[in-house]
Amino acid sequence: MSTEWTDIKEPPTPSNALMAVFAGSGPAISPQQRLLIYSADDWEEFVHEWGHYCLKKTYKQVQRFTGAGDMGIDVAGFVDDKGLAGVWDNYQCKHYDKALTPGDVWPEFGKVIWYSYKKQYVPPRRYYFVAPWGTGPKLTHLLANETRLCEELIANWDKSVKGKITAIQEVPLDDVLRAYVDAFDFSIFSAKTSLEVLDDHRSTPVHAQPFGGGVANRPTAEKPPATVAPAESPYVTQLLGAYGEHTGTTIANPAALSPPKLKDHFRRQREAFYEAESLRVFARDTVPPGTFESLQDDIFTGVIDTHDADHADGYQKICAVTKAAKEVQITANALIACTNPKDRDGICHQLVNDERLRWTTK
Repeated sequence: MSTEWTDIKEPPTPSNALMAVFAGSGPAISPQQRLLIYSADDWEEFVHEWGHYCLKKTYKQVQRFTGAGDMGIDVAGFVDDKGLAGVWDNYQCKHYDKALTPGDVWPEFGKVIWYSYKKQYVPPRRYYFVAPWGTGPKLTHLLANETRLCEELIANWDKSVKGKITAIQEVPLDDVLRAYVDAFDFSIFSAKTSLEVLDDHRSTPVHAQPFGGGVANRPTAEKPPATVAPAESPYVTQLLGAYGEHTGTTIANPAALSPPKLKDHFRRQREAFYEAESLRVFARDTVPPGTFESLQDDIFTGVIDTHDADHADGYQKICAVTKAAKEVQITANALIACTNPKDRDGICHQLVNDERLRWTTK
């Protein structure tokens, strides 16, 4: 047999210029692909997040069952107050490096059969298999055909089920248990695809950190009500005191504000506060906890020297501090892409509410 040697030729030149983002981190990996390379610990954390942020919206209570005595229950979503004696759904979350096959999960079917037969719980309303790679063709077809699933489970009972339900005994398929299996509702079994789970997870405040995709679109902030709300009282009191220093008068309430310049300034500050409050709520629902507080800290750090400098009066101090807030260079915080100048003014007023800043000079 002869061997031919050829030179390695120059590969084709990329059609597009190298972009900075690709040079730094390479092409983006889709969330679904990222799930496939998760370790068992990563998958455990992902399931915990999904259960906490997503399943809790659907059920009255969600619990994770762990340990040798879990009775085939992984994550249970309870519809009512009766727990395992009421209406509930089971999510069996499996971490394998391949799609699930019937052989991977025959014992799981057996556990639900056995423990419900023994009156340890009523059968779940729905039973979902959840795995990074999903279910393979054979298991998928069985889940879609309850009659065939029942037949296959019975055929595999002695080999794959009876010795794997519990560590303390084998569970042979005697006539009584066989009758229970024949009458069991196998339509409860199905699977959640990784895309379905990711769609749920995408609505959580912790999705962007592991999977990227940016921050969701921010809704328009509400306009301030005509009457100052109790939550505004601390910073509004400070504003009126600062205006009083500027005019040399005591201003008891917003209605006493004069001249028009201060009325307009007061209106803008209230609008800014409500912008910042809307950003706080938006952050709570879309980014990991602490992200908004980190933004507040960045603003505080950027304005505190200006805040502590000498100012002719409180109004001049407010103008100087809010100007400094707009000039603070913030690049790392995930919220920076959806903030506006009013947010920064409003965050300053939030910091006044938290007693980290003060508008009056005396």
